[in-house]
Amino acid sequence: MSKKTDTPPVETIKRVGIVGAGTMGAGIGQISALKGFQVVLFDIKEDFLKRGRTQIETSLAKGKARGKLTDDDLQRVNENLITTLKLKETAQCDLVIEAVPENMALKKEIFQELDALAPDGTILSSNTSSLSVTEIAGATKNPDRIAGLHFFNPVPLMKLVEIIRGERTDPRIIETLKVFAQAVGKTPVIAKDTPGFIVNRVARPFYGEALRLLGEQATSHETIDEVLKEAGGFKMGPFELMDLIGLDVNFAVTQSVYEAYFHEPRYKPHIIQRRMVDAGLLGRKTNQGFYTYDSKKA
Repeated sequence: MSKKTDTPPVETIKRVGIVGAGTMGAGIGQISALKGFQVVLFDIKEDFLKRGRTQIETSLAKGKARGKLTDDDLQRVNENLITTLKLKETAQCDLVIEAVPENMALKKEIFQELDALAPDGTILSSNTSSLSVTEIAGATKNPDRIAGLHFFNPVPLMKLVEIIRGERTDPRIIETLKVFAQAVGKTPVIAKDTPGFIVNRVARPFYGEALRLLGEQATSHETIDEVLKEAGGFKMGPFELMDLIGLDVNFAVTQSVYEAYFHEPRYKPHIIQRRMVDAGLLGRKTNQGFYTYDSKKA
């Protein structure tokens, strides 16, 4: 039986720990540090931390070039963000955000460790895009302090954040995370712990139907993207967006939703996704997906 979490109000959240220095973790670290939170960014290898730092520096430089950020902003991020190879240092923060790959076994293992390391009152959250928050929390002794906090890629630009309440999440945590999301400049929405939550469930037909059209050779992926942008008003077409997100991530989410809905046909993954992942054609991160990217620009 879990002990009742003494959830801190958002005013006491000064330190934010982030587990995973990949695309999402680095982005969350950047916006948190920019808004004045002290950030402790963890990963298992120094190379991963250096890559995360490079991503943040590149993003900040682009923001400054566009006139969106100042030298003071860049200095604030630099002063507020530290990196570590010790999970315990991240677990000592007021709020911890897990941002590792969409693998349930991995997430359960991490949350078990965090639950054992983190002091009473620390909020533990997952950036999962589709996996069950209730199941993740069920692997711990204190499921009441665990919730979903799902940001979108690219984190510095995308305004929406999904906050997901598991079956045993303390309602006060949801309110605290809502205020935190607003504090880092995001628009929070509250979602139930259903497969894909809101956005990724809505998005399945966006990708799925586009892949079916391509698989049936109805037209090219470029044409599908252009039609949806011109006629549908989308900023990016489905194939451009899959390249941006990463074909591996998109395929994993599709599989997760499909399995969670007991193989509901409308959520079925497409063979094109699997073949591209098997071939290592993952989109922008590999400079080749549905489109080819210049390595320097990408």
